[in-house]
Amino acid sequence: MRLAGGAGEAADLLAGLPAAERVALVDPRFVGHVHALRIGLTDPRFPAAAIPGAAAALPEARPALLAALREAAAGGRPADGHPAGQPSKDGAVPAGGVLHTHPARADVLPDLAAAALADAGAPPHRPELGPLVATVPSDPQARNEARQALAAVDDEDVRLRSAVKARDGFFTTFCISPYSRYLARWCARRGLTPNQVTTASLATALTAAAAAATGTRGGFAAAGVLLILSFVLDCTDGQLARYSLQYSTLGAWLDATFDRAKEYAYYAGLALGAARGGDDVWALALGAMVLQTCRHVVDFSFNEANHDATGNTSPTAALSDRLDSVGWTVWVRRMIVLPIGERWALIAVLTAATTPRIVFCVLLAGCAFAAAYTTAGRVLRSLTRKARRTDRAARALADLADSGPLAEGFAARFGGAARRLPALAPPALALAGAAAVILTAALAPYGGPWPVAAALAYALASGLAVARPLKGALDWLVPPAFRAAEYGTILVLAARADVSGALPAAFGLVAAVAYHHYDTVYRIRGGTGAPPHRLVRAAAGHEGRTVLVALAAALLGAPQFTIALTVLAAAVALVVVAESVRFWVSSGAPAVHDEGEPA
Repeated sequence: MRLAGGAGEAADLLAGLPAAERVALVDPRFVGHVHALRIGLTDPRFPAAAIPGAAAALPEARPALLAALREAAAGGRPADGHPAGQPSKDGAVPAGGVLHTHPARADVLPDLAAAALADAGAPPHRPELGPLVATVPSDPQARNEARQALAAVDDEDVRLRSAVKARDGFFTTFCISPYSRYLARWCARRGLTPNQVTTASLATALTAAAAAATGTRGGFAAAGVLLILSFVLDCTDGQLARYSLQYSTLGAWLDATFDRAKEYAYYAGLALGAARGGDDVWALALGAMVLQTCRHVVDFSFNEANHDATGNTSPTAALSDRLDSVGWTVWVRRMIVLPIGERWALIAVLTAATTPRIVFCVLLAGCAFAAAYTTAGRVLRSLTRKARRTDRAARALADLADSGPLAEGFAARFGGAARRLPALAPPALALAGAAAVILTAALAPYGGPWPVAAALAYALASGLAVARPLKGALDWLVPPAFRAAEYGTILVLAARADVSGALPAAFGLVAAVAYHHYDTVYRIRGGTGAPPHRLVRAAAGHEGRTVLVALAAALLGAPQFTIALTVLAAAVALVVVAESVRFWVSSGAPAVHDEGEPA
């Protein structure tokens, strides 16, 4: 801790501190809660942050803070552009202005520095404090009032409540969070990190999958209990991160990928357990993974297409907002889309009480209804929404499309013709191509040339679909159509091979490809863009992999087809996981803690 007598002295002290350290500037007369200072000064996600009477900067923002202090020493300006303490044209003192009569006055220096940062184009993050107190009293009466307000609010209670996500599912809100937040505090007081809790959640889920794989009634019952415990830990890691403000690059990667790894590993465990009892449910397990992944891609694509669109309003959205004002409808609408909490609870109870086949049948029916409900609502919103989508959104959708060399070549060759097609052509081409390749794989003679021809036609349709920027009302349907086409073709051809091991190999291939697609999503969410184009080309793109699988089914016998699927799964996993690990542990990865889907 250093004491400074003014802006100039504070600037000199700041310049003398090691460049790699976080620095904070706090007014000595500050009155407020400790947690207000914690969330204002220690959150690693933002280069600079400020609350009334305090400001902080990470190493990358320190030059801007130093310049702001130098400016304040020379006579700073508050955020609204009027000289500090000087009246505006109507004679009023600007809000937040601090009276001073000479440079380097340190009355509310952090506020002056924060305002100067904003003026310089680097506005600090200003966290929502809620009932927490953070102020610099100007006189003894104000100080007394601030202290009374401070005593009236339980700092620890606010901290615990703020550790829970504001928007969660019914099961999580009422059955998990009331006690998991206390578990998060227990972990924080013992020095545990969110990454350690995330890893414990993964280990618990894998143990649940192993228990399910035994195929015994006792194993299924234990698997259900362990799956719920894994979900409790899954909620706890995020609550611990928010409670202790331990956001990290590695934590973002772990949290973003482990939820899917846990759920899909559990599907595999159930399929193995069923096989031990003589029931082959691998097709159902793979179908559940395909459906769940496509649901997520619908969510991601729709959100990326619309979150920064201008004129982003529609009658359907207005109706949804009105329904949200009626309390019980909020919970019903959150439950019927089967968020992760409700979904895992359903899986756990059915695992303990029924058979794997029943688990997957109920899960597929519930997820299919949820997918139809959410997709129909979003299509209606898109058709009635008067929005202009941005170049950033079009780029994000193109990245989510995961187009490889074949699609890019067709797009370049026939791009001129594609640009003259109607507005709804991209989603229509994507959906038609997906339907054609899946139906051909399902209905044409297995091992014949027709699935290959359909896969090549699908590659052509996918190239035409992405030949122009994806800014149309329904263009967000293009990436999920591509996911359905690729995953569905793999599922159908593996099922029709009718040989032991084909469906488990297909499960591994879809899991590896889905990992690549989820990794793309979370990179885009972090603001760093999609994976490098060389990775997409090395993995052949969605259309290239579809053609490869169709060729393998046509040219190889069923046992060799299983081997081909296994080799392709291993190759894709090696390429995409290696690049993913390299990226997420590098300094270029975003230091965020992704909230994922509502729990």
